[in-house]
Amino acid sequence: MEEATTQTSTSATSPRTHRKERVGEVIGNKMAKTITVRVERRYPHPKFRKVVTGYKKFYAHDEKSEAKVGDRVRIEETRPLSKTKRWRLVEVVERGTEVAPIAA
Repeated sequence: MEEATTQTSTSATSPRTHRKERVGEVIGNKMAKTITVRVERRYPHPKFRKVVTGYKKFYAHDEKSEAKVGDRVRIEETRPLSKTKRWRLVEVVERGTEVAPIAA
């Protein structure tokens, strides 16, 4: 009986389950406390076996608004925060150089 209680207590104190993490580039930060992150994925084409680059856009929660456009960031999966936000900013991996648009 004592063994069963020790097992339940260890599972109750176990750390947070494994969450998906992605590294990508910030492509937008115009929203309040939200960044748009583009994640690159390289994989072989199923038929032709050529390496193809695929991109996916994620909306992530940035509480302190620390990420800027061009930064490389690490995001982590979390509970739904809004209609589209399911990720949160973990850290800014590398600061990018934001390029100013050329006036024509």
